[in-house]
Amino acid sequence: MSYVYILLSEIDHKYYIGSTDNLKRRFEEHNRGQTKSTKFRKPFKLVFYKEFKNIQIAKKIEAKLKSFKNRQIIDRIIADKIIRLRS
Repeated sequence: MSYVYILLSEIDHKYYIGSTDNLKRRFEEHNRGQTKSTKFRKPFKLVFYKEFKNIQIAKKIEAKLKSFKNRQIIDRIIADKIIRLRS
């Protein structure tokens, strides 16, 4: 299984969106500062994740989420705990 996840930085209160095949390991990497793009924004809280059949689907959803430039859209996804898939 693969996952799309959203982290919230406790430093700058911004989101980080990613995908992985091992959510626990990846979350720990972010919080240990082992991820170049997030090491200065730790610690993080995991605020959302969703499981998918394979990494290709997860990466496609990750790209779609990253295309949303409005924080309110991401806030709604987190609050609703759902990603609605559209072509």
